[in-house]
Amino acid sequence: MKTRAITALLLTAAALTACTTTSGSSDKPAKKPKSTPSVNMSAAEKAAGIPPEPTGAKRVELLRALAAANPDIVKYEDKAIDAARNQCSAINGGGGKVDWTASQRFTYKDVTTTEVQGKQINDALKGLKFCKV
Repeated sequence: MKTRAITALLLTAAALTACTTTSGSSDKPAKKPKSTPSVNMSAAEKAAGIPPEPTGAKRVELLRALAAANPDIVKYEDKAIDAARNQCSAINGGGGKVDWTASQRFTYKDVTTTEVQGKQINDALKGLKFCKV
């Protein structure tokens, strides 16, 4: 008995969601929902202390500097670039334990980064002036 009632309720709900009603004539198309303005991510990232994604020679220079601290982290170049950009938010924000944060941020998949390597990464990011926004 409960199964029939639940089935009937589900079928009714499905039928109601499948139908759309518009006021007025049925030949009028349904109104499109208004779109919401998109967030300017570069402005949001800049406010968070995250630099733009490096390209060309700057990207190569950054990857070399990261590899000097821990060669394994650049096995996944895009991940290393993202981690470097995000690490800038910690550096620029003046947070505590930035070396530890770097060690965590650059530990992924089969790559482990120590806190000592995290300090080297932070020194490299500062030396390259990569985190200047």
